[in-house]
Amino acid sequence: MALTDTRIRNAKPTAKPYKLSDGGGMYLLITPEGSRYWRLDYRFADKRRTLALGVYPTMSLAAARVRREDARRLLAEGIDPNAAKKASKRAAKLANENTFEAIAREWAGNQRHRLAPRYLALLLARLEADIFPHIGLRPIAEIDAPELLDSLKAVERRGVIETARRLRQVCGQVFRYAIASGRAKHDPSSDLRGALKAPARPRGHNAMPLQELPDFLKALQLYDGDPRTRIALHLMVLTFARTSELRAAKWSEIENLDGAQPIWRVPAERMKMKREHIVPLAPQAVDLLRELLAMPGARATARLFPSPSSEGYMSNNTMLYAMYRMGYHKRATVHGFRAMASTALNEMGFRGDVIERQLAHQEQNAVRAAYNRAEYLAERRAMMNHWASHLDGLTKGNIVPFPQDERGNNA
Repeated sequence: MALTDTRIRNAKPTAKPYKLSDGGGMYLLITPEGSRYWRLDYRFADKRRTLALGVYPTMSLAAARVRREDARRLLAEGIDPNAAKKASKRAAKLANENTFEAIAREWAGNQRHRLAPRYLALLLARLEADIFPHIGLRPIAEIDAPELLDSLKAVERRGVIETARRLRQVCGQVFRYAIASGRAKHDPSSDLRGALKAPARPRGHNAMPLQELPDFLKALQLYDGDPRTRIALHLMVLTFARTSELRAAKWSEIENLDGAQPIWRVPAERMKMKREHIVPLAPQAVDLLRELLAMPGARATARLFPSPSSEGYMSNNTMLYAMYRMGYHKRATVHGFRAMASTALNEMGFRGDVIERQLAHQEQNAVRAAYNRAEYLAERRAMMNHWASHLDGLTKGNIVPFPQDERGNNA
């Protein structure tokens, strides 16, 4: 006799499991604990088998009957319903594992040995914000160029043209990784060349003209904002490090502060080229660090410039906005101090190799790069000391003469 919903609802569990038949081999199995399972008994290849159809009431009586008829159609075609069910599960699992998001995260995990953690986190954050919501759950092999373009156009419409371009490049790397690992056949990002707006011509990091440096240094002395920001800007001019290196600097990296040869040792993981970098500290830089240490709570923090932000240190815009307040909006950038110092030191006659080493620019020769980690350190210290004295002279309205024995031309 066929089942009804009323009969199913009124059925009570007993001490032993029992079945309520609905015909055609389908029945509801009721356990002593009260669980109710739809089952279908059938024969295939002369063997009795059972197919699990679902759990009541999640699987209703009507839905279970549809599953029964589907199974009977498979049997009529000579297909084992259990084997078909397992194959369907495998396909679903494979599709889930081969989604764009799953493969993108796998690709990112493989980049940890060569990309800086902060940069890798930024790449993932961009994908999570702009790509995964659109195609993250799609099987990567099924994504075509128009679908990827729709995702990138949404980014482009926000006006962040360069971000859209970079995301296309990152997506291309993910697709090529999927191709290499046998989970995709084509990279649709390669079909999008010319489909996105071209970014504006990069203007680079505006370097302050040397003739404006004296006025800037005098304005910096009068800066009325956070003294930590003033010190950070002054250290940027003195050390011409990269902004990210200074903002994230730790007190543990400062060595021999009270000695004759103080240095700032920037660890490899925070350097753009992934090599440890040594910055000789001029007396003026040491004085600024001591001023920083004298501020309330400075000795209780690991960072030179701590911040309650998620990064835990001074934000990327703090020094830049300070320069805006000082009247340098669109006239100069913090990173531009590197180019300015390079120009000035070259004009002063310091050797190019010494300047490049202090700028921590990449050495193309790998053997020489390993050797050069601390090479020219004595010359670099003399150069940094002279640079600091030169800046002092500019602040006071005079120029410090270049000491002949420090020039290094004849070394």
